[in-house]
This record gives sequence, C-alpha cells and structure tokens, in this order.
Amino acid sequence: MKKVILLISLSLLLSNCGQNNEKKDDNSSIPNNLESLQSKKDELTAKINTVNLELNKINAAIEKMTINEKRVLITALELKTVNFEHTIEIQANIKTRQNLDLYPEFVGKLNRIFIKEGQSVKKGALLAKIDDAGLQEQLDQIKLQLDLAKTTFERTERLWNQKIGSEMMYLEAKTRFEGQKKQLDQMKRQLAKTKIYAPFNGTIDQIFSNEGANVAPGITPILRIVNLNKMYVEADVPENYLTSITKGSKARVQIPVLGKSQSTLIRQIGNYIRPSNRTFRVEASLENPNKEIKPNLNAKLSIIDYINPEAIMVPRRAVRSNSQGQNYVFILSNPEGENKFIASKQFVQLGKTKNEMIEIIKGISIGDLLIDEGVSLLEPNQKVKRIEL
Repeated sequence: MKKVILLISLSLLLSNCGQNNEKKDDNSSIPNNLESLQSKKDELTAKINTVNLELNKINAAIEKMTINEKRVLITALELKTVNFEHTIEIQANIKTRQNLDLYPEFVGKLNRIFIKEGQSVKKGALLAKIDDAGLQEQLDQIKLQLDLAKTTFERTERLWNQKIGSEMMYLEAKTRFEGQKKQLDQMKRQLAKTKIYAPFNGTIDQIFSNEGANVAPGITPILRIVNLNKMYVEADVPENYLTSITKGSKARVQIPVLGKSQSTLIRQIGNYIRPSNRTFRVEASLENPNKEIKPNLNAKLSIIDYINPEAIMVPRRAVRSNSQGQNYVFILSNPEGENKFIASKQFVQLGKTKNEMIEIIKGISIGDLLIDEGVSLLEPNQKVKRIEL
C-alpha cells in the first residue's frame, strides 16, 4: 500500500509541474546556463522534500491504522492425504456350532454316567448308559434263532441244489433266515440307543440328570457338551450395507466383558433379509486358544465397509452449512504477511465420517490451509490472522 501511495503522489507532482508549464514552449522551460539550471534543481529538490514529508505523515497514519486493525484470530490446518478406513459398529453375539444338549433316544432309568463336569472327551466316547429293559436278553434270543434259521437254510439250500425237496421249502427257509437277520439288526439299533456317546471332541459343561433318574426322549436332557475351539461371532446388519460388505471384509471384534479384541474376516453373509428388522446375517470366526471366550457372550463387531488410501480428512467442526443445505469450509487466501490472510468460502462435497473427522470428496485440494478454530465467527472474504495454539 505504501508503494501505491508513493506512485500516486509522484504522479500528482509531475502533473502539477506539467500544468504550470503547459503554456510554455518545451525548449524554453529548460534554462541554457549553469546558474539557472542550479536554481531550477534547488527548486525541484525543495518540492520533492516537501512531498516526502507529506508521504511520511501518510505512511505513519497508515501504519497506525494497520496496527489498530481488528482481525479474527483463527487456526488453520494444512490439508494432507491419509489412509481412511470407515467402519460400521453393530452388536453381535458369540456362538459355537458345537454346543449341544444331549437327550436320550430311549425311555428308561439312567443306570450310569461315565464322565464328570469339566471333563474333556473325544468324539465317540461313552458318556452314559440307560437301562435296556431286557433288550439284551431279547438280542441274545434273536441270535439263537438266527443261528437255527441259518443252519436250516444252509441244509435246505444244499438239498435244493441236489434237486431234493420242494421249492417252497427252500423259499420258506431263506425267508426265515433273512427275517431273523433284519430282526437282529433292528434289535442292535434299538439297544444302541441305550448308550449316549460324544458327538464331537469337547468338554462336559453340565450334567442335568442323576444316575437312577427316569429319562425320556425329547423331554429329559442328560448333559451338555461344548467345544470352545470353533467359536464365531454373529450379527444382524442393516440392509443398506448389503453392497459394501462382502465375504472377506476386514473386521474387528471387541468383547467388553473380557476387555479383549481381535481382528477377523467376514466368512459368511446371509442370503435372506429379515422382514421384521430389514437386516441380513453376517458371521466371522474367532480364535479362542485360552478357552476364555464363551458362547452367548455379547460383543461389538466393527466391519470395514469403505477404504480410501488417499482421503482428505478434516474436523467436522470446520464444516458449515447454509440454509440451502450446502456444505462449505473456509480456506486461507491472499497472504499479506505476518500470518494475515483473507478467509475464502469454498463449497465442498462430503464423504463418510469417523469419530470427529469427515472426508472431503470435492471442493478443496492437498496443501490448502483450512480454517479450524474460529470458523464459527467468519464471514466470506473476512480478514483473519492465523495463530498457533
């Protein structure tokens, strides 16, 4: 500004000089002797000194006005790109598919329980036995009848092969033999129902029935067996995330009760939208080496549904909105020195948010100085001063 005023003053001076001498001949305005030239020089020098004195007064006044000028104090952030991962958080439930209450398949008295609560068992191990109510004796009787039917059939078959005896005798012997075999197999299957075996490797979590108690299929549970090695977390996700969550999406499981968390991957996505709450099911595996995670624990599942490795993230407080719902920010422009700028209004397009930060998709560039603190006091093109907090 000082330079501009100096140029204006000099222009006025020269214009003045020109007006005073415009009626004179150009050649006659310049003396042709040394004494006159020296006098003319002294006259012009005096005028220049007078102008300089006036300029000094003007500069002092400008300096005083500049010092007293009120500017809004603000802070600003230089925009840079960051790796942005947006997550959705939903409540989840921890489960295992190997959590089973074992019921008897045979009505009777519970004779023996061969295990204790907390005991680890292998698949196929005998856990309990129910009184067979004489099935074993019936099985032994059927075996004797089968042996007789077999002997009779073999003899009849030999005679039939020698063309001795009638065909009817041969067929009757064969039918009795095959019927006894089927009856024996059926009795073995019935007798097997009196014994309860472990369906998989696991731990006996609880024994519900005592020895000597009467038990019945589908009514009286015998025990519960649980395998804590194959745990997973299950959650219901709103349908609007159906396209952004896929099999293999990264996720993180937090278990508040245990104060632990672990990373995982989405391994299964449901193909059905529940009409009642418009959600679909997702499932992710869990590691449980110390057997601390139990079925039905509450958990929080955070799923990454959006990734931008070069996102521009700004504080949400720096984004303003007008009455038309348009979003904008203020950028520092026209630097004037001593951290003085003009606040320029820039309309922006917003992306996804994370905590107190929001993604800017369009409207500002890397390296711009974004006004942060003090933005609520600003008007477009307002003079501001940047400070450091």
